[in-house]
Amino acid sequence: MSSIAPERLADVFVELADTLVDDFDLVEFLQMVTARASELTGARAAGLLLADADDRLHFMAASDERVHLLDLFQIQADEGPCRDCFRQGIPVGDADLERAGTRWPRFAPAARTAGFASVQAFPLRRRQQVIGSMGLFSAAAVAMSPGDVRVVQALVDVATIGILQERQVRRGQVLTEQLQGALNSRIVIEQAKGVIAQSTGVTIDRAFTLLRTYCRTHHLRLSDMARTIVNDPARVPDFGSG
Repeated sequence: MSSIAPERLADVFVELADTLVDDFDLVEFLQMVTARASELTGARAAGLLLADADDRLHFMAASDERVHLLDLFQIQADEGPCRDCFRQGIPVGDADLERAGTRWPRFAPAARTAGFASVQAFPLRRRQQVIGSMGLFSAAAVAMSPGDVRVVQALVDVATIGILQERQVRRGQVLTEQLQGALNSRIVIEQAKGVIAQSTGVTIDRAFTLLRTYCRTHHLRLSDMARTIVNDPARVPDFGSG
């Protein structure tokens, strides 16, 4: 049985459906998926990786900058729950990272140092095709209930459908090309975060919050605004200090 309130769960799926309409922004969509997955389960943070044409994982979204760094660490170290989840195509987790040193000798200590005690990873898959994975990171060493695992997997399945729908409806391109476009957008967003952080004197996390808030307030695509900031500094809005 899930511990997630049915009303809140319904709201989240309505929000997901609303996002899969006009002016779809994949990066913003995946960012929202990580935020809602973390919020619904009470996990401290979530991060999402997608694979390119050569099945190499790339960071795409995270609800917390620490998870952003941990996801990059998983890719560089070639180990960790999201890496295993992508390879196996099934949920992967360890309720206690203190006991995961043999399984993930480099990732487990790094995750504990970042303040996390447990992790659960979910595959982004459609039938036999696995296109990425999402990790939920918690401060306590508590295993998720089977009901919550099913709910989060459903959330991730919707995200996968969103990615595939974007390919089929809007671009008519192969999945790998569509993912490559999203990966390119992610790079520009990271650059924009740095520009905002430097110009306003805030942290990278806060810079991303300022950018997302501005885009939502002005109904702008996250990737478009990031390109404006990177390519045309004269048009950078006044974010203030946050």
